[in-house]
Amino acid sequence: MRLIPALVAGLGLLLLTACRASPPPETPVPLTGRVEVDGSSTVFPITEAVAEEFQKRYPGVKVTVGISGTGGGFKRFTAGETDISNASRPITQAEMERAKQHGVDFIELPVAFDGLAVVVNPQNTWLECITVEKLKKIWEPSAQGVVTRWNQVDTQWPNAPLRLYGAGTDSGTFDYFTEAIVGNARSSRGDYTASEDDNVIVQGVAGDRYALGYFGLAYYEENRDRLKVVAVDGGQGCVYPSQETVMAGKYQPLSRPLFIYVSASSAQRPEVDAFVRFYLQEAPRLAKEVGYIPLPSRAYDLALQRFVQRKTGSIFAGGPQVGVRIDDILARE
Repeated sequence: MRLIPALVAGLGLLLLTACRASPPPETPVPLTGRVEVDGSSTVFPITEAVAEEFQKRYPGVKVTVGISGTGGGFKRFTAGETDISNASRPITQAEMERAKQHGVDFIELPVAFDGLAVVVNPQNTWLECITVEKLKKIWEPSAQGVVTRWNQVDTQWPNAPLRLYGAGTDSGTFDYFTEAIVGNARSSRGDYTASEDDNVIVQGVAGDRYALGYFGLAYYEENRDRLKVVAVDGGQGCVYPSQETVMAGKYQPLSRPLFIYVSASSAQRPEVDAFVRFYLQEAPRLAKEVGYIPLPSRAYDLALQRFVQRKTGSIFAGGPQVGVRIDDILARE
């Protein structure tokens, strides 16, 4: 019995020594700083959703997301003015050269898939499906000042003014649409209402019975009570844009991958590194919530691996590429 007090004292000493030898881990220092993003209005809803969730977890980090269009975003990004650039098309050779001149290395990360929606006013009763050939007849450069009425495209359509709304020339949507429909990127008639802000197009078409426009599918989903979507016949019959038809590769030629480009130097900052990792983790859920098509989980794993390893350069370089499917993302990675 006399041994018990000694054993208790000894055990207490051992525990005290152990605690001194193995102190509890320190509380991590909260993240602070700023992450600046600019670029595509199409990718904006995804990035904005990610930014909102990220700032709930890390309130000390301010994430700003601008909308200057893919081209406008790349102008700032390649000059070293932003940390991340949203893009609805791959970076072009000219933009890569500009980045090199300014010493900007970048990491290219696909984050979702999208379809371009062709939309008209809900009072439009004559158009349910349109062929690529008729879209070309409307949008090609030679149509400027010439094709100005609906019945000039199809004699079955009304003799009424054809008023057009579409992406501005700094938009990746403009580059992709013209490549897919006209056959040459940036080749388009110029007499239409153009904007890098898709909400301007929504308002224009929603307020004009004789309007036709195009933009990312997510903006139609957000405004389907104000707009009417048109099926597109790319040679295999009329197909409406939806998450299912885009994911299955049926909605062609107006389906495309979406990207973010991360400055390699900015990625060294803890707040940027944490934001990009969070982005790739949450993109499958948040992309779907805002109307886009998530990539397969393996694509996000590969993108994260690319980011962690700081693999710079582009595997999709050259600008818009028509006909890329989700499986192509995995193959190229």
